[in-house]
Amino acid sequence: MSKTPYIKNDQGLYRVRGYVSPDQLVQIAADILLEDLAGQENLTRPEDAARFLQLSLAREKNEHFAVLFLNNKHQVISFERLFTGTIDGAAVYPRVVVQRALENNAAAVIFAHNHPSGCPDPSEADRAITRRLTEALGLVDVRVLDHFVVSQSTWVSLAERGWL
Repeated sequence: MSKTPYIKNDQGLYRVRGYVSPDQLVQIAADILLEDLAGQENLTRPEDAARFLQLSLAREKNEHFAVLFLNNKHQVISFERLFTGTIDGAAVYPRVVVQRALENNAAAVIFAHNHPSGCPDPSEADRAITRRLTEALGLVDVRVLDHFVVSQSTWVSLAERGWL
């Protein structure tokens, strides 16, 4: 028996088994979006990634730093939450990010983290860690495509702001 509380029929429609909490419902939606992302020929629209990342991270009470690992065609290999912090920060270790990228055999990555405050404006610390991670991953030929900062109401792309 499947562990997921939902099933998908041949027409692509979903049915939830039993009762689910609002948090479970959000997680189900995030799982479905990740499945859609993973099924795409390539990830080219920032909005697609941002929508999934916002749904996956924005409701968290503490900061979470996550990575979408992509192959050389920008198809999703995996999504991982690598670091969890406090209400206003998370320690991010470049060594761990590089290790996970190599273990996933990723050619590219998209970073994301949430701002529990609700304001998705990137801080100078956000920009600094993005630069450090980009430099570290560049040494092993892994490209950083974007870094999203998400809140429940909106998101910001560092790439769209020209900061990558």
